[in-house]
Amino acid sequence: MEWDDIFRDFVYLWAVIDPIGSIPVFIAVTAGTSRMVQRKIAYQAIITAGLVLLLFIVGGQIMLDLLEIPLAAFQIAGGLVLFLFALTMIFGDSKPETEIEESTHINAHQNKAVFPLAIPSIASPGAMMAVVLITDNHRFHIGQQLISTLTMMTVLLITLGFLLLAGRIQKLIGDAGASVVSRIGGLILASVAVDSVLSGIKTYFGI
Repeated sequence: MEWDDIFRDFVYLWAVIDPIGSIPVFIAVTAGTSRMVQRKIAYQAIITAGLVLLLFIVGGQIMLDLLEIPLAAFQIAGGLVLFLFALTMIFGDSKPETEIEESTHINAHQNKAVFPLAIPSIASPGAMMAVVLITDNHRFHIGQQLISTLTMMTVLLITLGFLLLAGRIQKLIGDAGASVVSRIGGLILASVAVDSVLSGIKTYFGI
């Protein structure tokens, strides 16, 4: 696996996980809590998101094989869904704005680290599809899949660092800055989604 491929996967995962976009969500769900509680929520959210994405890496391909769905079809469908997801990031409410609104409706007894922080802010539907696509058993050997998994874990660790420094970063870029970064990520994701659809079409029709 070449460095270009690793960098491509990193940018892909960065766009769908959107570490900076999770900062306002984290601040919203941890408002009024102690520093210790905030750190606990940050670690729980990253661990939960990591386990969910690992589950899709391990079981996503198996599920497709059991359902006899060719990866090319999943690649096209996944690309279309990712494209629609990217459009909402660009033209709709940004990711931070949408998920902060969701956090205001959380029941006091629900675990804020799980919803909306781990899911869907970090382990978004787009991220779940992305990890299946970049670890395709039919296209990548186990070593390449391991590198892609480590790339995903790297993005999650960076996200954890951002959450632990959320207060400082928020003061530096503000809500508007986080929104701009989220929209730029949406544009990158749209490009990746289109490439995924075109690659799936070429594979499916043997072009």
